[in-house]
Amino acid sequence: MAHRQLLTNDERVALLGIPADPDGMARRFTLSRADQNLVANRRRDANRIGFAVQLALLRYPGIALAQLEQPVEQLVEWLAAQLEIPAAPFVEYANRPQTMTDHARLLATTLGLRPPVSADLPIMIEAAAQAAWSTDRGQPIAAAVVAALRTACIILPAAGVIERTAIAGRARARTRATHALLTGLSDEQVARLDGLLVIDPSVNMTSFGWLKAVPIAPKADHIRELLERLQLVRGIGLRPEIAGRVHEERLRQFVREGYASDAHQLGRYAAHRRRAIVVVTILDLEARLTDVVLDMADKLIGGFFAKARNVTRQRYVASAGNVGRLMRLFHGTIDALAAAQEAKSDAFEAVDEAVGWPKLLRVRDEVKELANLADEDPLLRAVDRWRTLHKFAPALIEALEFRSARAGDPMLAALRLLVELNQSGKREVPPDAPMPFRKEWRRLVLEAAQPNRRLYEMAVLATLRDKLRSGDIWVERSSDYRRFDSYLLPTAAVPAVAAELELPTTADEWLAAKGQELDRRLKQFSRRLQQGDLEGVEFIGDRLSVTPVKATATPEAQAFADGIEAMMPRVRITELLHEVNRATGFASAFTNLRTGEQSEDDNALLAAILADATNLGLGRMAAASHGVTRDKLVWTADAYIRPETYKAALGKIIDAHHALPVAGTWGDGTTSSSDRQFFRSGKRGDTAGAVNARYGNDPGLGFYTHVSDQHGPYNVRVMSATSHEAPYVLDGLMHHGTGLRIGTHYTDTGGASDHVFILCAMLGFRFCPRLRDFPDRKLACIEPIAIYKDLQPILGRRIRTDVIREYWGEILRLVASLKAGTVLPSAMLRRLAAYQRQNQLDLALQELGRIERTLFMLDWLESPLLRQRCQAGLNKSEQRHALAQVICTFRQGRIADRGQDAQQFRASGLNLVIAAIVYWNSTYFADAIDHMRDRGRGVPDELLAHTSPLMWEHIGFSGDFLWDRAAATAGQRRPLNLGRERAAA
Repeated sequence: MAHRQLLTNDERVALLGIPADPDGMARRFTLSRADQNLVANRRRDANRIGFAVQLALLRYPGIALAQLEQPVEQLVEWLAAQLEIPAAPFVEYANRPQTMTDHARLLATTLGLRPPVSADLPIMIEAAAQAAWSTDRGQPIAAAVVAALRTACIILPAAGVIERTAIAGRARARTRATHALLTGLSDEQVARLDGLLVIDPSVNMTSFGWLKAVPIAPKADHIRELLERLQLVRGIGLRPEIAGRVHEERLRQFVREGYASDAHQLGRYAAHRRRAIVVVTILDLEARLTDVVLDMADKLIGGFFAKARNVTRQRYVASAGNVGRLMRLFHGTIDALAAAQEAKSDAFEAVDEAVGWPKLLRVRDEVKELANLADEDPLLRAVDRWRTLHKFAPALIEALEFRSARAGDPMLAALRLLVELNQSGKREVPPDAPMPFRKEWRRLVLEAAQPNRRLYEMAVLATLRDKLRSGDIWVERSSDYRRFDSYLLPTAAVPAVAAELELPTTADEWLAAKGQELDRRLKQFSRRLQQGDLEGVEFIGDRLSVTPVKATATPEAQAFADGIEAMMPRVRITELLHEVNRATGFASAFTNLRTGEQSEDDNALLAAILADATNLGLGRMAAASHGVTRDKLVWTADAYIRPETYKAALGKIIDAHHALPVAGTWGDGTTSSSDRQFFRSGKRGDTAGAVNARYGNDPGLGFYTHVSDQHGPYNVRVMSATSHEAPYVLDGLMHHGTGLRIGTHYTDTGGASDHVFILCAMLGFRFCPRLRDFPDRKLACIEPIAIYKDLQPILGRRIRTDVIREYWGEILRLVASLKAGTVLPSAMLRRLAAYQRQNQLDLALQELGRIERTLFMLDWLESPLLRQRCQAGLNKSEQRHALAQVICTFRQGRIADRGQDAQQFRASGLNLVIAAIVYWNSTYFADAIDHMRDRGRGVPDELLAHTSPLMWEHIGFSGDFLWDRAAATAGQRRPLNLGRERAAA
């Protein structure tokens, strides 16, 4: 069974099969004149065609005819046509094994090949082991075996032999990796590693399980618990260099196994493999625990200041009545003074008579308090939470290793001082203490004769939070809080990537080209604006007015779309998933974490996916299902469902949909849109998501989804409800894992920023956001503003070309790093945005982005078609959101999962099911169109453009899930619902 599951059928055919397409046949099996002469020496047509087939197969794929596991009729026809002989005699040849053997020996001698022997097995296994050093995937490992045999001029053995040697090589690579990880460990370290898998009575579980059970809610006590875990991890004494001994992909595989396995499962492994998994998991835990500690501290400190601002705001709102009374009193005082000035009378007497001097004196303190409230710094309120801060801050700054690129950084000096104060028990901050925070806070800290300890500690930790976010300060052995340039490509690797992107080596080249284009476009726009030659665009006062895009769908188009939907066959979601899997094979992407094999139980796998998509959960899915049990679902989800398998499965569906001719009805797969969909949280308190007033008062999170112009949802990412969407735009464009070649991308205002404009342009994407605040945005220019006198009201400041020139090399390095995939764009954009004061690289990017944004804005103003296309693209995202709300209904659509990993599973399952519905609907949409045309009904392209495969009225999402029945009917085409068609007509 193992050899059968190493490769999928498609992979096996691609590696060892005969090409089915004409181009592939021509490349592989065109006979030369010498080949034809060699074939012509055979007597009789049967021998000639059989000899030619063996010749072709020995050349590619390099296998003997007797070992071929694929029909050869198409190849026989192809070769017979070249030789101008009939193909039918091949049947006679295939029934003469001795002749076939004789010809195979002759051809092997002629081509310099030899048959495989048992002595070749070590060569094959070693080739497989070298390939498996970096991966567990069967295809590249088997391909390495085949390549080694071809290089040695050995005829390929049967596919089963190749796969068995590939499995043996993979096992050898795993063994080598485990030995590499364990080399140099002391007996004491090995004993500590083994002890992690023993039950610890103090926590009532194994230490290994306790280490992985990371608390999520941001609480001071949880930070202390995390630091205890970190201390235990560090106590084992594993050096971080150990991770560099094995390939990065192999390391990730071990880490995934470590987090997915409990002590019982690990105990079933051989000792060396079990210990290796524990080693890499402990190394990863050190970085992960460090990041979680800092994330939690970030949320707590940020919460102190957010609550401080809210308290101040609430107090100010509560004082509205007093403010009105005092303002009326102040107004009366001003009137009295003005009247006294006009009458040239005594001002004091006038005020006393009109307002009353005693009344003014009584409100003096009240006025002062309100003035102070309006100007109150949040630090003064945040310090009320100092006791909570002090529960975790001393242990945190002592446990972590903070670093800075600046020699003598005052932030590091301030942290050292706090450590000394905490260790010595001193309470007073020295007058000369380093103060690495803003001047306003220094003044507050030093208002008294002695620096205020609580204000000082809160100010230092709040500033540390900002500097960690930006990368000015980093932490050793962290993953998310590393040094800024550690995310980037080495400088020497940048020129090759920049050349691939066709980026100039100097800023002057870029600025010269863009400057000429920008100048020409601004002058052209000014001229057309003055002539009133811009459709839907006017200059009213000092502001541009742009007419909103109107809906282009006519009643006729809506009726046509309704008629198509009426013909969709009724289907249960269980049946739909089985049928889409039968057509696309997406389930094969879900491989076993430990063995790499595909799932043998499609029912359990599809049920686990649907449990994610519907928000039902595994327990309730099992209760509502026939044919699967809860235990089976839990085991399947644990073994097969991971972020990378979800991504690979989605890629299979999207690529299969893209290959459907009907998908071209809605687009060619080169444009897309993205948007955030808000989901309310099923939790309250510390475990809930963030509150975004745009979506109401409930906490929640966002699923940020990219949708192609063919309606395929090709990427999804969980994000905070309050995070800016712009950093996530490029994540989906660059790391979606499908065959789509996106060139143009649409977003709404939330996805737009100047940084995204320039990064998209340099990475080869056209970025087209629908800007809600379009009239308020200023155009930019490189030339002096005076040149464009008619546009001055809508022009902002000139582009700072000096900072662009100075930081061009760093910009190229950043762009090349994003292209190479060394860091996610969202991670870098968040870091750049986190600087408390704008740094120069961030400024240079912004200035370049202003150029690209201006060029886009001119396109938008001059092209009504672009405005319509952007609107149409965003409508496809809205349609996808509507279907998502229909599917994700359990718990009223509230996401109750606490961890981001679990939330991402929900988002990925939902997105995959939507993609499957799009694929299934598209196939029956094509049937409906064919039916209409067969009946002589016109199907105009302008009506087809307003249709969509995001239909769901015909799909049954609720009730019992009958998986066995659905599997039995998969593969059978359903008749169109023509009765509903007549009713709709």
